[in-house]
Amino acid sequence: MDAAARWAELQEGRGIPPEILAQAESSPWGFDAAAFQAPAVAADTPSRRAGLAALGSGGTVLDVGCGGGDAAFALAERATHLTGTDKQQDMLDVFAAGARRRGIAFRTVVGPWPDVAPEVGSADVVVSHHVLHNVVDLPPFLRALTAAAGRGVVVEVLGQHPMAWLDPLWERFHGLVRPPSATADDAVAVLAGMGIAPSVTRWERPDQPRQDPVWVARRLCLPASRAGEVDAALDGLFRPRTTVTLSWAGQPGGTGATGSTGAIGTSGR
Repeated sequence: MDAAARWAELQEGRGIPPEILAQAESSPWGFDAAAFQAPAVAADTPSRRAGLAALGSGGTVLDVGCGGGDAAFALAERATHLTGTDKQQDMLDVFAAGARRRGIAFRTVVGPWPDVAPEVGSADVVVSHHVLHNVVDLPPFLRALTAAAGRGVVVEVLGQHPMAWLDPLWERFHGLVRPPSATADDAVAVLAGMGIAPSVTRWERPDQPRQDPVWVARRLCLPASRAGEVDAALDGLFRPRTTVTLSWAGQPGGTGATGSTGAIGTSGR
């Protein structure tokens, strides 16, 4: 099995069986955009340093799966224009508000990547943080990132699927034994199969606050009334902190065109 097929198989194995999904009070998918506000002062991470190195003295930035804009705003000091694209319009609303507060020219485009890639165009630097583990067919996603980048691509992922730490609770509450997670190494192998040898930097994220048990219950397709049981079950669970920054060169001859004519506060749709 080649690396891309292995990635797809592992990702598909993270799905929720329909009989469990049918029990859910509300969808376990999606994220609360209000929780994705980018910090006023960006953390100095290897991903930020890789993005700044690719930007050099300045240039345009495209943030794929931007959420609230953490990845893009970390480069704001040198960015001349930001483009954010995301499947959730409410995430783009948070991104737009953050760009306005910072006085940065920006554009938003709603829709899944790489479907929206033709509409988005190109940028000097393309960033995509914590998105790969939402993708099953990885090569087209990565090819579109590379084609959109005039100078470089910076991708940040956790060492394993971000929800894999909850696997013991799937077994506890549903008797469901989860298959192994795809890892950052699997993503590197997919890139290698595409002829791309990324720079790989492994680092540790700071300890994170205890996860909201109501949110975890929803993720586990459990009713909110069982949040107390979930809270007790969270004791002793370890949330992995290993993070991996992958960076590689963009498409030769890229123009960075996304920011060439953009004005503050425009929208792609």
